[in-house]
Order: sequence, then C-alpha cells, then structure tokens
Amino acid sequence: MQQQHRQPELVEGSLPVFVFPTELIFYADEQTSHKQVLTLYNPYEFALKFKVLCTAPNKYTVVDATGAVKPQCCVDIVIRHRDVRACHYGVYDKFRLQVSEQSQRKALGRKEVTATLRPSASLEPPSPRPQDEDRRIKEQFADSEFFEQTAFQTESRPVAGGPSLLTVLLGLVCMAALMLPTLGEQESTVPVYLHLSVNKKLVAAYVLGLLTMVILRT
Repeated sequence: MQQQHRQPELVEGSLPVFVFPTELIFYADEQTSHKQVLTLYNPYEFALKFKVLCTAPNKYTVVDATGAVKPQCCVDIVIRHRDVRACHYGVYDKFRLQVSEQSQRKALGRKEVTATLRPSASLEPPSPRPQDEDRRIKEQFADSEFFEQTAFQTESRPVAGGPSLLTVLLGLVCMAALMLPTLGEQESTVPVYLHLSVNKKLVAAYVLGLLTMVILRT
C-alpha cells in the first residue's frame, strides 16, 4: 500500500510558512510607505488557505485577509497603515499568517511579521537593531492576543452608484431629438420649427451612443 507522502506535514503547527518580508516598516513622512505588501509562498504540492491576524487591527487595513494559494504559487497581501500619528511612533505590532490545507480547519503552520511606524526614513539608524530591543519586542508579544480577520476592515472598493441625473436628462433629450421629424418632411403634425436636420440628428445619435457607454461602465 502506497504511503501518504504528505502525512508528516499535516501535524498541527509544524508546516513551515514562507513569507516575505518578515518586518514591515512604515514611515510617517512617506505616503508611499503607508502601503506594504506581504508575499505568501506555497512551495508545496497541495493548495493552502490562509488567514491574517493582527495584534492591533484598528490601525491597519488588510486587503483579502483570508484566501487561498495554489500549489507552487504565491499571493500578495496588501496592508495599509490607516492611523499614522506620532503617538504610534516606535510601537511594534504583529501580524500572524496562519495556513491550513483546503479540506482542513486546523492551522498547519504560522508565521509572524512585525510592523512599526517611524517618523522618517532619514532618521533610520544605520546599524542593525540592538539585541536589547529585540528582547523587548519578544517580551512585549509574549502574551499578545491576535484578532481574527473579522476585526479587519477590508479595503473598500468603489461601488457603482449609477448614472448621474445630468447624464439621464441629456440622454432623454437626445432620444427626443431622434424622434422628431426630419427637416423637409411634409406629412407631420409637429411644428416646422421642431423639425431637425440630418446633421443634428447624427450629432444626437453620437452623443446618445457616448452616454450609453458611460452608463454601462457605471
């Protein structure tokens, strides 16, 4: 009987999780740094589903805090800092990425990523982080609570609000213009001053076509 070659990996919490980078640094004076990307890699022969947790979910917006990664593929997770204030300078938060097999509910592996807000990149110390700071961070997160993805606010996507009133009115005017008799028609009960030339009707038809495209896109 053929053995299950993945069986050793199915032990809860033992599956290695590959995430890059392992530290997120946001700079208050650099707007572009307020958006960071975590890349989750799946080098395995089976699909993984993931969940992003955080110790301070109110400070961040996570796009797609839950999802799936196909075998031997990767996925980008966008994280935005939404509370850039001086009182948060130097405060370390933590994200935890939990992964599990598609058909399983237990977490097969997890990886933690630190996040911090700093005032400016120009004030960045050139030397590596001191050992005492690393020790302080470990002590800070020793008993930290990670919140479920329901605590995250998914990045809002624009919702179609429909065409504007001006667009609708302009479309109705163009339709009415096309329904009017053409200049030169004799048998019509419509007054002559409301008869339109062919060129004017072509313009009305062109504008109506443009408005239709705008409405369909909204």
